[in-house]
Amino acid sequence: MDVPRQVPESESPWKKMSKEELENQYSPSRWVVRLGAEGALKTYTEMGKQATKSAQATRTNLLNVPYGDGEGEKLDIYFPEAGSEALPFLVFLHGGYWQSGSKDESAFMVNPLTAQGVAVVVVAYDIAPKGSLGRMVDQVARSVAFVQKRYPCNEGIYLCGHSAGAHLAAMMLLVNWTEHGVTCNLKGFFLLSGIYDLEPLVHIFWKEPLLLTPEDAQRTSPQWLLEAAPRRPADPACHVLVIVGQYDSPEFRRQSREFYQGPHRSLAQMFSEPRTLCRGGWKASFEELQDVDHFEIVWKLTQKDYGLNQIILKTIFQDGL
Repeated sequence: MDVPRQVPESESPWKKMSKEELENQYSPSRWVVRLGAEGALKTYTEMGKQATKSAQATRTNLLNVPYGDGEGEKLDIYFPEAGSEALPFLVFLHGGYWQSGSKDESAFMVNPLTAQGVAVVVVAYDIAPKGSLGRMVDQVARSVAFVQKRYPCNEGIYLCGHSAGAHLAAMMLLVNWTEHGVTCNLKGFFLLSGIYDLEPLVHIFWKEPLLLTPEDAQRTSPQWLLEAAPRRPADPACHVLVIVGQYDSPEFRRQSREFYQGPHRSLAQMFSEPRTLCRGGWKASFEELQDVDHFEIVWKLTQKDYGLNQIILKTIFQDGL
């Protein structure tokens, strides 16, 4: 076992961990409390497949719509019964540590949200090893720009990502949309159990499929890039909700808290360490959902009465339900 090195108290807690403990902290299936690792992953996958099959069978939809020229650059759009393009659109980005998962098993929230008047877009992107992190970020930005261009009368675009998808959604806070030829009507972000500082992953096995270098981690860590954001959201009411499960690992919970409010630090460190959402002036909130783990937090979106669905709908309709 690796011996944790001694580090100053001001450094991040993960830097004091052995490699074994760090890998444990960043392996979500090891922290489930009900089904065991294998059972949790199986349930998560099966629930996603069933929800997608049901959505495709019962909702008006457009499937495999290309948002770019790449083979994997497709998205699925699900519509409410009301035939209008003046709708709020929720764009969902699946998880899978940037190396697994698919839009074809990720339509968890489609039926509950479309039943309340929200169109849902589920995006595919090139996972590793085919896609690099930089390519994934670019693909997601182009997919969001595509939705804006195709539905210019939308009543707001809301980005929702889970795990690796939350990281990709958070990177959209930093996009200069004029470079994509649009002014995106972004109204909100729902970031579920995400990783926002990728540096810890450079030191464990998750780096291998991603070919993740320290330089890559710096370039694609929204935690560190926020202070370089070219602009605030065009709509000052744009709300960023950082959400994590009670049974996510301590490191996943720390990442979410610090992305929301920043680490505990001295006044001097405030000028050398990253600005996070609160310190950067974003309209943000933090929620730790009780009694859910890393996988339940998203597959329970299939349930219309699930608390997170209510949070999403309340945010979209601004207490108008």
